[in-house]
This record gives sequence, structure tokens and C-alpha cells, in this order.
Amino acid sequence: MKRLLLLFLLLPTFCLAQSKKSSKQAGSSDRIDKLKAEAVAAVEANSKMAQQINDMLFSFSELGFQEEESFKYLTELLEKEGFKVQKGIANIPTAWIATWGSGKPLIAIGSDIDCIPKASQKPGVAYKDPIVEGAPGHGEGHNSGQALNIVAVLAVKKLMEREKIPGTLMLWPGVAEELVGTKAFYVRDGYFKDVDACIFTHVGNNLGVSWGDNGNNGLVSVKFNFEGQAAHAAGAPWRGRSALDAVELMNIGWNFRREHLELTQRSHYVIPDGGDQPNVVPSKAAVWYYFRERTYPKIKKLFETGVKIAEGAAMMTDTKFTYEILGSAWPVHTNKVIAAAAYDNIKKVGLPTWSEEDQLLARASQIELVAPKIDGLATKLDSMGMPTSSAPVVMMGGQAMTPMGGGSDDIADISWSLPTIVLRYPSNIPGLPGHHWANAISMATPIAHKGVVYGAKAEAMTLLDLLMKPEIIKEAWTYYKDEQTKDIKYEPLISPKEQPAIYLNKKIMAEFKPKLEKFYYDPSKNKTYLEQLGITYPTLRDDQREAVKKQLEKDKAKEKSSAAKVSSSRSE
Repeated sequence: MKRLLLLFLLLPTFCLAQSKKSSKQAGSSDRIDKLKAEAVAAVEANSKMAQQINDMLFSFSELGFQEEESFKYLTELLEKEGFKVQKGIANIPTAWIATWGSGKPLIAIGSDIDCIPKASQKPGVAYKDPIVEGAPGHGEGHNSGQALNIVAVLAVKKLMEREKIPGTLMLWPGVAEELVGTKAFYVRDGYFKDVDACIFTHVGNNLGVSWGDNGNNGLVSVKFNFEGQAAHAAGAPWRGRSALDAVELMNIGWNFRREHLELTQRSHYVIPDGGDQPNVVPSKAAVWYYFRERTYPKIKKLFETGVKIAEGAAMMTDTKFTYEILGSAWPVHTNKVIAAAAYDNIKKVGLPTWSEEDQLLARASQIELVAPKIDGLATKLDSMGMPTSSAPVVMMGGQAMTPMGGGSDDIADISWSLPTIVLRYPSNIPGLPGHHWANAISMATPIAHKGVVYGAKAEAMTLLDLLMKPEIIKEAWTYYKDEQTKDIKYEPLISPKEQPAIYLNKKIMAEFKPKLEKFYYDPSKNKTYLEQLGITYPTLRDDQREAVKKQLEKDKAKEKSSAAKVSSSRSE
């Protein structure tokens, strides 16, 4: 009876304590929401900086491993903003890590910086019109991600300083992503061993995020070098042993073997060295392969098949061969918990409001490139990307096949090392070919600028979640350990002996850099790169304007017809 009386007397005190606890929790949530609102406002206020970084990197147009101007520009900018910059990481001259803050959590924020060969293109022009004929260009949009990340991180950094929020922010670049040439080396050399979470940004045509297996392939990039014997091609061809013959026989062998490979494989090659001149039997030649598959074991198996075929080609031509691994990537797997947090913020941010000029450029470009749909820029958010099923599909003949994938990205090697997401933002035009001059059309225009700012808002909000809600990182690691890596363990596709192929693209950039330098963006004289180039936004041919007009009329007629059918069915 005494215990019951005591409990009765203590009940109001307990309820008051619980009420205060609940109020404190609500206050904490309110605080985070207020800080997020401040971060969004700071990003918006810094949109000019985002535009300048975006346009500057666009004008450099540097291929993988040769991003010298981008390296200098970005590292100097970050040092001025108070970041400690470690340069030349993983023995890559254009790679760096910039850190600010102290303690945990340590959050990595990355994006690629390299561009595409022969993709030079004037921004805002809806047809092929290179800045420098034959030069590299940002035909994927890697000029935009660092602009997004820097503006987002600076907004969060300011709040961390004022509010004394613990944590460390780590900015870094994806060097030579188009060669899948660096991120596996970053992981191997320990640059991500203490990182708690990673947000990676990549240009897209909507604001979104996915989790799990995204359905893409991993790959190993390999160059096969053949060596034979030179001879006079007409005077004494019997004394020669052609390395080029070996290259061609390897390619023939591979192409015949394709019929008997699993449908999930995707492989491609180029011949970077086919000899010197026709009258000399080539003593040296090389072929460069990408072997893509959906799982680590299948990538290894595909690579081993390639080595066997190279060996056969060498035997047939009495030549010797060696190979070097130039890059690698696992199939991507991103974190469910962090993706969910990011998507909540994406829904709050929404999509940019596109102008009539933006949509006109987009539709004209889609018509020019014969896109599957002529519907302009996205006006509705995508749903959160769900995992692609990896369950085997039984094919005729009894073979259990993994569903087919597509491209590859070496962010995967980081995603298999710690909880990682890829935030995509709407700076490109839907329906274009990819890895193509057309994908550069929007990348130094208001389309890119708006997409970068909206992506930065979502990223800044997500960074605050990771810094101020420790349960998110804790649950992210639980997903990583108990689901993602429960049955699959990361094994690098590169060995300890491999080194980054920093010599790649040197000759190309040596040829084109002097020509491109004349067009480097000068923000002290011009508000935008469009202004510097004297481009009217958007620039279309008369026939393109007419084609867009007809397409819009066709769309309106279709909408009117659909509405009439709906009305008719309702009245019936």
C-alpha cells in the first residue's frame, strides 16, 4: 500500500520529466529544421559562386589525369576558404583532399572533374558547334559537381562554426572517372579508412537518389601490349613478326567469343597503338579493353577469358604480350538509410522553375539528337530509386543469368568500403546520348546553374542530418554490415603493384590546351561564360524553332484529345 502511494505521489514528477524530454526532442528537431532553412538560404545567396565554379571548370575542358587547371583553381579556392588541402594523393598529381573541422563524424563529399574526348561544344547552342574543333569538352557534365559540393559545404561550414557543431568535412575529386582510373587507388591507399559516410554528386536530369544495387556493371580496364619483330614490309616481310597482327587476331577472337559469353557482359576496345607506318612491320602494338559484368566473380572471369585470347593471338603470330590494368570499378551499391534521409530533403527542395528559354533549348536539343521523348526538362520529381533485382533469371538452356546492367562508375569502390550515396541533380537535358558533345549543350547555361543550386540545397540539408542526427550514421553502418556486405565482401580488382595510369591523355591535352586557353572563363570581365563567348541564349536554327513549335502544337492536341475522352467516359 505504501509503494502504491509513493508511485501515485511521484507520477506528476515523472510525467513532467517526460514532457520536458519530449519538448527537448522537439526543440532539437526544430533547431535542425531552422538550420536547414538557413543553409538553403545561404546556398541561394551563393548561387553566383556556384555559377562561376561551374563555368570555370567547363572552360578548362580537361581529360582524365590531366586536370591541371581544375586542380589549381579548386585547391586555391578551398585554401582561401580555410580548408587544409593535401595534394597529389595516391601518387596522382591532379588528386587532392581538402578537410575542415575536427572530430567525428568525418563526412566525405566528392564529385568528378574530367571531361570527354572530342566533345567540345558551345553552351546554349542546340546543334553541333564546337568551341575548338576536335578538342575535349564536358560532354557528361563533370564540370558541375564540385560547384555544387563547394557551395553546399560552405553553407554548412558557416553554421558549424557558429553553432559549434562537431565534425569534419572532406572534399575530394573524382579524377579520371571516365577511365575509372582513381577511386580504387584512393581506397587501396587508405584515404577513406576513417570516413563515416560519403555523399557523391553526379549530374543528371532530375533531382534524385537511389539505394541498393543500381543495376550497373563493374569493370576492369586492361591494355594488352604485344611485341614482335620489325622488318621491311615489302622487302623481307617473312622476317617480321607483326604485333598489329596479334592485336587484330585478339579482337577477332574476342568478337567470335562474344556469342558464347553471358548476356550480361558488355565489352569494348580501342587500338591506341597500331604501329608506325605501313612499310614497317609493327614491332609493337596495343589494344585497350573494358571488360564489364554484373558481379565481381564474373568480371574476373571475363578478364581471364581476355587474357587467354591474348595468349592465343600471341602464339599464332609468334609475338609476346604483357598487360597492364589501367582502372577498375565494382558494381555500385548505395546506402539505404542515407538515401532515405537525402530523399526527404529532396522532396522539400523540389525542382527548379525552368524558363521558356530553358525548355526551348532542351526541346530543340532533343529534336536535334532524335531523343526518345521530346518533352523538355523534368517538371516532376522522380521517386526514390529502388534496387535492381539481382535474382538470377533462368534462360533457355538452364543458365541462371543475372539481369543485365549498363555503365560503370568507380564510386562503387568507395560505396563498398563505407556507407555512400550518389545524389543526382538536374543540370543536363533528358534523352541525349551521353559521352557526347550534345551533353555539353546545357552545362554552362542557366539549366546547369539552377540544377547545381538545387542539388546544393538538398546536399546541405543532408549534411546537417548526418552531423546532428548520429542515429543516421549508426543505422547506415548497420545496413552496410548486416545487409550490403553480409554475403559479399569487397575485393579490389587492382593489386598492390598497380599504379594509376597518369600518363593517359597527356598527348591530347598537350595538343589542345594551348587552343583552349584562349577561351578560359574570366569572371572578372564577364558575368557568365555565355556572355564571354557572345552566345545568345538559347541559340537555335530557324528549322529547330519551327520543329519545336510543331511539337508543342502536337502535344497540346494530344492533351486536348485525351481530356475529351476522359470527359466523354465520365458522362457515359
